[in-house]
Amino acid sequence: MATVTTPSSAPGNAALPPVRQYHKFRKTIHFICVLIFVALPFSNLMRFDIPRQRFYVFGQELWINEFAILFFTLMFLLFTIAAASMLYGRVYCSYACPQMIFSEASLAVEDRIRRWVNKHFIQLSAGVRTFASKFLFYASGLVASMFLAFVFTSYFVEPRDLLGRLMTLDIVTAGGIAGAVTTLITFLDFAFVRTRFCKMICPYGYLQGMLSDKQTLLVVYRDGEEKQKACIECKKCVRVCHMGIDIRKSPFQIECIHCGECVEACDEVLAKLKKPGLIHYTWGEQGAMLGSKEEGWLRRIGLRDPKRAVVSFIMLFYFAGLMVALSMRHPVQVRVQPDRATLYTSNAQGETTNKFRFNIDNRGSVDATVAIQLETRESALHLTTDRVSVTSGGSVMETIEVATAPDGLKPGVYSITLHTVSEPGAIKSSFPMTFVMPKKK
Repeated sequence: MATVTTPSSAPGNAALPPVRQYHKFRKTIHFICVLIFVALPFSNLMRFDIPRQRFYVFGQELWINEFAILFFTLMFLLFTIAAASMLYGRVYCSYACPQMIFSEASLAVEDRIRRWVNKHFIQLSAGVRTFASKFLFYASGLVASMFLAFVFTSYFVEPRDLLGRLMTLDIVTAGGIAGAVTTLITFLDFAFVRTRFCKMICPYGYLQGMLSDKQTLLVVYRDGEEKQKACIECKKCVRVCHMGIDIRKSPFQIECIHCGECVEACDEVLAKLKKPGLIHYTWGEQGAMLGSKEEGWLRRIGLRDPKRAVVSFIMLFYFAGLMVALSMRHPVQVRVQPDRATLYTSNAQGETTNKFRFNIDNRGSVDATVAIQLETRESALHLTTDRVSVTSGGSVMETIEVATAPDGLKPGVYSITLHTVSEPGAIKSSFPMTFVMPKKK
């Protein structure tokens, strides 16, 4: 986690303790997260298209039958959050959690609207100003809820299709109902729930207690004992806390998301008295402060013991394996099965044939062609079809016959291999099969 410091200065002062600016840094990260949240469903970097049963990740289009890659992708995201919690505490809550980002935005908008109404309509009674503030806040919250619900639902329904449903006020189909319900839930969250969700409902805060240890990053209040205390009891650290807690009581309060707002508030007040702040990010309750120059760079970035190094290595290995799996997947998937409902049959030319079912899925963005070749020691065997075309995003189930003249082979079972070459990409696959030649009647 980076820290931004701004040296304070005043006339007659050589240098005052630096003020660590976490608020601006956090809001920048929040803004980036919101941009990513809005952009992802429109870029196919991360989207689950339920109607088409497709999952898009890192620009790759995964089909529902590729559940293994889909499962390990979701598990990687879950493990990443858990690993980050062990190393850096509740960094996800304070910097990347959508609930926290939009809760803080809701509180900020409500406060700005209230101040704007009180400033420009001071001649009105307090009750009227309160009503006007609430009305404007709820109206803006409803508009924001509709927009965010549209973006969220776009993760599961194609955005252009969803926009058409929205323009016609569709509340009949599954997509329209999902959008309407999401809008209602988002509005109620913005208007009434907000940080209460983090305090009373979210299980992540309780889980954090099991993931943290003596080296996990915390926000800690450090002061002297009794008469040696430097705290001036201004309580600005309490006033700036969105969770409404007093960090001086304990760094392990479940409501604390370790956002660092109290760190900056304490620095600002005590800097005016030429004193250092009393609240810090530290590695554990008794550990070194974040960014301490007395420690090596590995410990400064959080790799403070073998356990953390191993966890980081596992996550990198997991990510590398996932990228390799995505890069090795073929855009055209071919599956071949013998049709054993009837071991053999005769075609219109009187030839003896065995049927093989080809299931071909084109998971690419362009049309594809699959060429089929027969490998066998028996020259009498031949294919009745040697090429199948598949449109982009389409599936084909084709029955291909391997045939021979009635007197071409003796009765028995013959080994054959069906080779496929998919274009574009010249991707080759081989399928060992058997050909059954019946006895003559």
